[in-house]
Amino acid sequence: MAGAATRVGMETLLPSPDRLQRTIEVESAYRVERLQVLARLPGNPLGVAIRVLAGGGVASMARELPSPPFNSVTGLRPGDESLIEPLIAWYREAGLRGRFEIVPGREGELCRELARHGYFQSSFHASLIGAPGLTVAPARGVSIEAVASEAVMDEFLSAYVAGWEIPEEHRARFKANVRPWLDEPRWSLFLGRFEGRPAAVATLYIAGRVGYLADAATDPAFRGRGLHAALLGCRLAAARAADTEFVCSGAAFLSASHRNMERVGMRLQFVRAIWTPL
Repeated sequence: MAGAATRVGMETLLPSPDRLQRTIEVESAYRVERLQVLARLPGNPLGVAIRVLAGGGVASMARELPSPPFNSVTGLRPGDESLIEPLIAWYREAGLRGRFEIVPGREGELCRELARHGYFQSSFHASLIGAPGLTVAPARGVSIEAVASEAVMDEFLSAYVAGWEIPEEHRARFKANVRPWLDEPRWSLFLGRFEGRPAAVATLYIAGRVGYLADAATDPAFRGRGLHAALLGCRLAAARAADTEFVCSGAAFLSASHRNMERVGMRLQFVRAIWTPL
């Protein structure tokens, strides 16, 4: 059956404090590397800045790129409450509405301190884990290939800006910002085709024997064809070949992406709370 998944070893992937921490670490590492790619552009035109915090958390900023994930604090632990006020001031000085991501089991005084500074819990974001041995049968007409040449990268970029619905006037700049991904050593890029036409994209990032399934997007003209599930399956296979211990990903809670991950056999690991200014 198209899009069907085979579950392998899921009994070994019960959520745990160790997997939670390793998930946060690989997500933060991927975010930092994405921003470092942008920071290397001549003159750092997007105003990228990164702070690695004393407790291991990461605060990131891209002054000219109003994407909330790039202007966020992750990895705070109980006892890091004193870091919150100076971080809020750091974002405000840059004219940004920085956000804080808080995971279950670490809330308590962190949330009380955020509320004291006028922040509130505005949304949730799901984290999922899966076994690299999960397999997914692609739907009819769908094929996936690794991006390994500039020619295929051009097709990847076209599908990328279409999938994220980037306005036409900004597409050339986004393509220029994304093109260096092809040379990032811990990244594997994948292009999904429907009946041969570029239609969807996704990234696999690997660090610390954890695979992070990132940045999947499908051109609206090709949604509902099974491309997202096929890209999940391809990356799960690549993560297995790379001898990862587990894979993880994130999505808006109960979104189509979240449900697709559950369909292919991934498991909800935790739901983080997103805190933003009132």
